[in-house]
Amino acid sequence: MDPFTKKRLTKIMTDYVEQKVPKHVRDQMRLNFKIRGNNVTLVEERPAFRSEQWVELDRAQFRLDENKWKVYWRDSRNKWHWIEEIAPDEDFEKQLRIVDQDQTGLFWG
Repeated sequence: MDPFTKKRLTKIMTDYVEQKVPKHVRDQMRLNFKIRGNNVTLVEERPAFRSEQWVELDRAQFRLDENKWKVYWRDSRNKWHWIEEIAPDEDFEKQLRIVDQDQTGLFWG
């Protein structure tokens, strides 16, 4: 992923996670993201039980493959699976909207 695309995605994801979780619940839940190589991972964070630490739960991963974004979900064994029903697309924001709407129930339950 080139530096321009990485910077653009950082802006998109920063805006998304800021708007997704209302401020009054951020002591109970936060969203974050990680960019590594050609992957962008959307992460939910919740306070750990009886601890000051936060637990990270990977919610979705977007992988840039041949100039198209593929969407993946993670199972309970921490294995990523491509969602074939979500067609690869050049438009990252379109893929993010699909995950946000979550018609499959794989991301937000």
